Amino acid sequence: MSGTHKYPTISFRISPREREEIEAKIFVSGMKKKDYFVRSCIYNHVCVVGKKETVYQIVEKLQELQNRMEELAGQIKNEKSDVTTEEIRELQTSYEDMLKAILWMLDGAKYLWQGNVNGEEKSPDSGNC
Repeated sequence: MSGTHKYPTISFRISPREREEIEAKIFVSGMKKKDYFVRSCIYNHVCVVGKKETVYQIVEKLQELQNRMEELAGQIKNEKSDVTTEEIRELQTSYEDMLKAILWMLDGAKYLWQGNVNGEEKSPDSGNC
């Protein structure tokens, strides 16, 4: 019975834009794609708990985006305009996706730094946790 799987596969089609947004959220979650999709489908939300490794990956990704933006700005400033509108749009989209995903993750963890009321302990109750 080689070549057969124990469990069925679920698949669906998404637009390239939807894929970029989903990939950004998976990246900042630090989860495997499978785990992210399962939690998202079953619980209608995903709880992300930040880890040092995940934060480092996010910082590295933001540094890459910053370096690319500085490179494009330098080309434009020096009038060596090999820069296309498509490149600028792509960079803008990448930044937008990453920032949305980071804000989504931080929203789910805001209970960690928000003050509690009447001495009661706050629990994660956002759409993220």
